Amino acid sequence: MLSFVIRRLGTMALTMLCLTMVVFFLINLDPNLKKLAISQTEMHTSAEQLESWLAEHGYRQNFFVRYGQWLGLMPKQPVTDPATGKPAQRFSFCNDPLVPTFSGILQGDFGCSTKFKTTVASKLFPALSATGILMLCVLLVMVPVSLLIGILAGMREGSRTDRVLSVASIASTATPEYVSGVIFTVIFASWLGWLNGSAASASQGITFYNFTLPVMTLAIYGIGYIARMTRASMVEVMTQQYIRTARLKGLSFGNVVVKHALRNALIAPFTVIMLQFPWLLTGVVIVEVMFRYQGFGYTLVEAAGNNDIDLLLGCSLVSVFIVLITQLISDVGYAFLNPRIRVQ
Repeated sequence: MLSFVIRRLGTMALTMLCLTMVVFFLINLDPNLKKLAISQTEMHTSAEQLESWLAEHGYRQNFFVRYGQWLGLMPKQPVTDPATGKPAQRFSFCNDPLVPTFSGILQGDFGCSTKFKTTVASKLFPALSATGILMLCVLLVMVPVSLLIGILAGMREGSRTDRVLSVASIASTATPEYVSGVIFTVIFASWLGWLNGSAASASQGITFYNFTLPVMTLAIYGIGYIARMTRASMVEVMTQQYIRTARLKGLSFGNVVVKHALRNALIAPFTVIMLQFPWLLTGVVIVEVMFRYQGFGYTLVEAAGNNDIDLLLGCSLVSVFIVLITQLISDVGYAFLNPRIRVQ
């Protein structure tokens, strides 16, 4: 298992290197750089002045040099003040070094946010923390409810309970977040007035009133998907020969389900649950914008809408890392749940 994890970590590092290089190239395409220059100067600035601004702020350096500087593998060079000819910081709101210094991702420097006028780290990590709280609340609701629905439906295949729960699961899975969010807002915020249609105040303090709607919107979609997978896995396990043997030995139906069927039935849902982390990270983009919750998704939209290059790169790096690390945890957990994987 240790050698497997080490190999996977090496593969993850290589994958992150390749993906970040592709993302870095796409984000730094010439049209995006010109939009950034326009947003940082004036709308009627001439093409020569825009080109001069990009050159002065280091955006016209060689691609691999800039990528190496962003990673922290090459020293970051200070820009030159055109008025004095002396070294200067790229942006006054960031603590860029005035001498060549190794200062990049590997050193914990994620760059400067041109939209929020601060360092990327000071904006990105609080947003990640806010989204982490939202994701935790969603998982605490989604996982137990979906597993319970799937197990109850799979225990009695073809029964009325199975049909009702299966229809409800399919309906919730077929309803995307932007639809369920609008429906929940209309019903619980506009008509009944029980909940707040905006989660903006949740950054100052999370309450049932201002945090329930975004949690419900994200959880409902995932509940149906995990419940369907759990039901299918439970149905398959309940038809196995060892389950029939246990029943013939006189064990009660409850003991058969809990002691023999449940562990094997949870193998497939476990993988699906781990894959919900990347989905939640992208799903919160819609939900956070809809409910004005200032987390990772909200920050990503603001960065993309304002050509905030360094912040976009930071968000992309976090997204890639979360996808890869959840896949690793999923593979390791799958091996622990399924002994046959360990033998192989």
